Amino acid sequence: MPAVDPEGPGPSQRGAIPRLDFNPPHERVPGLEIVDLATLHERRRRRGSRADQVHRVDFHTLTLITEGSAEHAVDFVTYPCRPGTLLWIRPGQVQRFVRAGTADGTQLLFTPAFPPHTSSADRLVKEWYGPACRQLGARPEYAVLSTLLGQMRAEYDRPEGTASAEILQLLLATVLLQIDRLPRPDGGGDPHAGGEVYARFRAELERGYATTRRAADYAHRLGYTVKTLTRACVAATGQPVKHVIDARVALEAQRLLAHTDEPVATIARRLGFVEPTNFGKFFTRHTGTTPGTFRQTHQGG
Repeated sequence: MPAVDPEGPGPSQRGAIPRLDFNPPHERVPGLEIVDLATLHERRRRRGSRADQVHRVDFHTLTLITEGSAEHAVDFVTYPCRPGTLLWIRPGQVQRFVRAGTADGTQLLFTPAFPPHTSSADRLVKEWYGPACRQLGARPEYAVLSTLLGQMRAEYDRPEGTASAEILQLLLATVLLQIDRLPRPDGGGDPHAGGEVYARFRAELERGYATTRRAADYAHRLGYTVKTLTRACVAATGQPVKHVIDARVALEAQRLLAHTDEPVATIARRLGFVEPTNFGKFFTRHTGTTPGTFRQTHQGG
């Protein structure tokens, strides 16, 4: 994984959360890198990058922990990592290693364009949401995924110029489809239950959450009624459409408050609030705390 330049400005200087591009040191297969987690940490140490630095990525990272222990935080949830832990971090999510520890395992880094578009796995890659962590332990699913990742690694490590991108794409699609059939760790809703309506709505929400929070606007853009969107959201999440919209806005507000030094008024405007006071009321209603208190808690102020 590429590292943020240690001599460059941090998030408090940029006013933005550092975003890492897909830029492996040796791109054997365009759009894909397979690396041991320990090798990744060593690469960061050589570059002077802190393992616990908060960042986003513009690609997918899929990690299967095979030994040791660590802690990894994704959007304000810290997950213990141990043998059998599966992490899937999606583009745009905010992450950091709270404790790099002794964990090792296989990590896949791949761009959204890498999986085959003819496979239903392409739908999974386009979804920005989904469980970040699953604890497989020694269950049979761990053995299945470990075997598939081993096959990918063997193909990826073939002599220079002989690895097949097509074989790797199909193996990755199989990995993603195997993950998709795992039970959801939180016992929550099933996003597939909302069908195409929910999938299209989530994609439009990701594009438009900073410009509108009105369910009617999303319904108009997509050619549905608000009632149709609500049915799809309830089926997928158990929550009405307005709750899903507001939760997405609140998440981005939390990210910006915790990981940047942008003024609250600037964050409010960025998220479509004309008046900072309205943003404050919205944030308090959805998180139970004020923007200022939330920032102090997460920035140690």
